[in-house]
Amino acid sequence: MRHNFEAQRRETFDTFRDMPKGPKLPDRAPVDFLFLPEEEEARYDALGKALRAKGFDVTRDDDLLVATITLAIKPEAIWEAERLATEIALGFDFYPDGWDLGVEDQA
Repeated sequence: MRHNFEAQRRETFDTFRDMPKGPKLPDRAPVDFLFLPEEEEARYDALGKALRAKGFDVTRDDDLLVATITLAIKPEAIWEAERLATEIALGFDFYPDGWDLGVEDQA
């Protein structure tokens, strides 16, 4: 099945549009992109190496692979990195499971 990048993009932009008004987001912060394997014999090391080559820090939390990069906190910047990481991950049979701002670590 083909991945629907347009739906993924829309979801990212909708997240910003629907954010409650409140504390101002930082100009830049780490953004975690989350990926889960399609297959039981997942190639975590190979995916991690490919993501690191594009500037992401990579960690693993059980089945979840987390690719982190510091970005401008704007939907366009997040989407650009999200698309790149997703394209790489799909090539290793991982699928995207959302993203998260690392702002709580900046307090």
